[in-house]
Amino acid sequence: MNRVYEHPGGAVATAFAERIQAAEEAALSPLATRSYPGAREFDEPDCGLRTPFQRDRDRIVHSKSFRRLKHKTQVFVLPLGDHYRTRLTHTLEVTQISRTVARALRLNEDLTEAIGLGHDIGHPPFGHIGEEALDKCLDERFGERFWHNEHSLRVVEVLERDGRGLNLTEPVRDGIAAHSWRAQSPRTLEGHIIRFVDRIAYINHDIDDAVRAGVLAAAELPPGPIEILGDSGSQRIDTLVHDLVEESERAGEIVQSKGVGEAMSELRDFMFEHVYLGPQVTHEREKIKVAVSALFNHYCDHPEQIPDSIPEGSVSRRVTDHIAGMTDRFAVALFEELAIPTAFAL
Repeated sequence: MNRVYEHPGGAVATAFAERIQAAEEAALSPLATRSYPGAREFDEPDCGLRTPFQRDRDRIVHSKSFRRLKHKTQVFVLPLGDHYRTRLTHTLEVTQISRTVARALRLNEDLTEAIGLGHDIGHPPFGHIGEEALDKCLDERFGERFWHNEHSLRVVEVLERDGRGLNLTEPVRDGIAAHSWRAQSPRTLEGHIIRFVDRIAYINHDIDDAVRAGVLAAAELPPGPIEILGDSGSQRIDTLVHDLVEESERAGEIVQSKGVGEAMSELRDFMFEHVYLGPQVTHEREKIKVAVSALFNHYCDHPEQIPDSIPEGSVSRRVTDHIAGMTDRFAVALFEELAIPTAFAL
């Protein structure tokens, strides 16, 4: 007979929640989200040694979807160098910067960290090019759309733990779903931090990677934003973070100053024109579209080949779940298996 494990409930565990609540009332801003009660879709006892948000963080970090982020593209597909960002390192950088902002504003660092770690957990292979390609396939064949923030929510609610989901708290799920600027506004200030810092992080580390790849020279960056934000990535992030903290403290909401916000937007527009939609990445885009489209159509035509680990549902839903969960190299290997005759394989 299996015995259900129960934590021993020692002195520390028994007093933990009460101690944390008292500490938060003393230290956090009145605008901060409190760690208790930890509202989940399915009720479960709190952990005796972690807040509900710390528990969410741990569930995300220990998930298979999180581990796969190390082999998913940020901007450059399967780069040869060792120092390019991946979706995982982007996630860690967003989380680190976001915790700094949350601490400075006396908001809930644990909630901020959990949202940061989970915000891109549903991103498909090949970065935003892969997302664009999967979205187009869904739209053309089924009249449906794909947004990675919505799929990140599906991963933590449904796909992880063999279809049971991670049962995260409501504020973490809201922050994950609402981190994209095209989504509804987050319901917590901690969720708003991730929204801003996601852009702060990717604009600056993508510049670093683009220069490393030879796609961009530092001297080509637009002088106006550089004069305001700084010559180096670290200077720009420092300027953006200080501005975000000071402006948000005065406003009682997460905001940037007009000048710094406009400088960041101009730098972002420059990156879209010269890097994200530039000739080198565009060349890769066409190849990625071919690969994603081939995989999508194959599994739509042969749904019986979708692994049993993908939950039941419509064909469009199951094919999307399968492809979005792939790493870059796994998707490439499957595409080669479909596209290259066995006799030609090396």
